[in-house]
Amino acid sequence: MTFIQKKSSIPNSEVIYVNPIVEFCISNLANGSHKTLEILEKDPNLDVLEYGCLSYCTACADGLYALVNGDIVKADTPEELTERIYQYIEDNPLF
Repeated sequence: MTFIQKKSSIPNSEVIYVNPIVEFCISNLANGSHKTLEILEKDPNLDVLEYGCLSYCTACADGLYALVNGDIVKADTPEELTERIYQYIEDNPLF
């Protein structure tokens, strides 16, 4: 989890927590990434969303994928996709 502290002239200013965002295409969920979605939805430190289409049809046709903070993460299996998403988040902190 990443946090942002609002700049304020008031002492003890408010801290806002920002979770990584993981987005799934419904077509790719039907191809097998739903197992990854189910696992990630249980993680309170992630915001997991699903859309009708993310407009990455080539990536969708090639295998399993998700957008993590706007970047494509691909894998061949749901287990591998889950691992790669967590690794991407660890390697690419929001701030």
